[in-house]
Amino acid sequence: MNACAYVGRFAPSPSGPLHAGSLVAALASYLDARVHDGRWLLRIEDIDETRTVPGAADDIVATLAALDMHADGPVLVQSQRKARYQLAREKLGAMVYPCGCSRKEIADSRVGTASDGAAIYPGTCRHGLAPGKQARTLRLRVPDAGQPGERVQFEDRWLGPQAQHLASEVGDFVLQRADGFWAYQLAVVVDDAEQRVTDVVRGADLLDSTARQIYLQGLLGYPTPRYLHVPLLMNETGEKFSKQNGAQALDLGQPLQQLQQAAAFLGLARETGQTRDREGFWNGALTGWQARFGSR
Repeated sequence: MNACAYVGRFAPSPSGPLHAGSLVAALASYLDARVHDGRWLLRIEDIDETRTVPGAADDIVATLAALDMHADGPVLVQSQRKARYQLAREKLGAMVYPCGCSRKEIADSRVGTASDGAAIYPGTCRHGLAPGKQARTLRLRVPDAGQPGERVQFEDRWLGPQAQHLASEVGDFVLQRADGFWAYQLAVVVDDAEQRVTDVVRGADLLDSTARQIYLQGLLGYPTPRYLHVPLLMNETGEKFSKQNGAQALDLGQPLQQLQQAAAFLGLARETGQTRDREGFWNGALTGWQARFGSR
């Protein structure tokens, strides 16, 4: 794949304004696209409409623009693409089945807990709903332990070799939730394929989702992009810097300082820490990123 074929993306959820943690992911994805002479796309991941804050999507776009990050194409909005996710679900056919289990029932099965904190699904409904049970979700079958494709491997450009056993570490996973919304795993796979994304650069909190997404890509006949997961910015109590944990909106009165702090977290302090304007910042940041991640 040559450099001009590169397509990257930043895909925030509109549950509030951008904060320092999300700026780290945005900056990394933007720099990676630019050093590869590629396109950088923006996608609003509002598939969980219960978490959407009115006006947040527009605020995110405006904040990125104020920091000199402009998308190379129209902004894609997940909540407008439900028909595309339905088509993908239909393509999966008998690999998808209805599940009547509640979260409590899955947790009580004590199969185990995945690395993202979710209970591993024990397969209760994969051979049919029990009498009296009603479907709550739709799940995707994963291969049984030891079967071809059950162990998914990939090379992360920041973290190195990665592998996950789908059967023992995840179990059959949800494609459509109990509230009717399509699950993140399906939506992101469809969107990345239809936007022709070649490189996914995002936070390490999504590392655990990658094997499921690669598995889905294979079932749907989609190409698998390259992945790079950047470290997460933590608050003083050791929690992920996030809106749920009270992260404050970026201070656009000091855009250069915000950019420098994000760059320093990504290991680019030497190239950007002493720059006096944003032009100098971008020149230094691109030079630093090129040196570390510029080769394909």
